[in-house]
Parts: sequence; structure tokens; C-alpha cells
Amino acid sequence: MEENLVGWFEIPVTDMDRAKAFYESVFDIQIQVHDLGGVVMGWFPSDHTKPGATGSLVKHEMYSPSETHGPLIYFSCTDLANELGRVEVAGGKISKPKTEIGGGHGFMALFIDTEGNRVALHSQS
Repeated sequence: MEENLVGWFEIPVTDMDRAKAFYESVFDIQIQVHDLGGVVMGWFPSDHTKPGATGSLVKHEMYSPSETHGPLIYFSCTDLANELGRVEVAGGKISKPKTEIGGGHGFMALFIDTEGNRVALHSQS
């Protein structure tokens, strides 16, 4: 295998402006919104010279946010406490606080975004 298996992810949203504001606030980033023939996508910033997958917020009738169904996306952080500290201020809800995974695998936390999606954070410290 020459690269990591995951190459792209999509997070369902029902209100693109609200979701965009939430993720920009939590991760201190800028998201670019594009309408691709009725599929509205908010692309996360990316640098294709660096490792890791990138992805997008997606608004379309075929996409439904969920706290319990579908894949769980982990966003990598230097110290997830920073991003987790911005979740509730941005309108989300913390569902699992920063928790040590054990075995030297770092820490994780879960939150529910403004659209009702369950999302995870991971950091080594």
C-alpha cells in the first residue's frame, strides 16, 4: 500500500451556512462552498503535499446527518482539548470528553455538530 486507504470523507448537513460556521469556529479554518449541480459542498482546506485525507460538508437530499448511524470520522489535532473547548461555543454538544485510549494510542473525544452528526477528535497529548 503506497498511501493511506482513506482518501476523502463527506459529512452530511441540512444547513450549510450553520455547519460551515460551526466547523470554521471549532477548527479555526476557512471552508470554501461550491454548488455542483444541486449538491452543495463545503470543502475543508487541504494540502495535497501532506499526509491524511480531506473531505467536505455536503448538503443534498440523499445525505442525512446522524448521531448513531454511519462511519465515525476522527479529526487529528495537536491537543484535542483546544478544539473540544470550542465545540459548545460554536453550537455543538460534547458527548464524550477527552479520554485516554491507552496503550500509547493517545486521546479521543466525541461531539455532536450543529447538524446532528457524531464526530470524533484524536490527539497524542
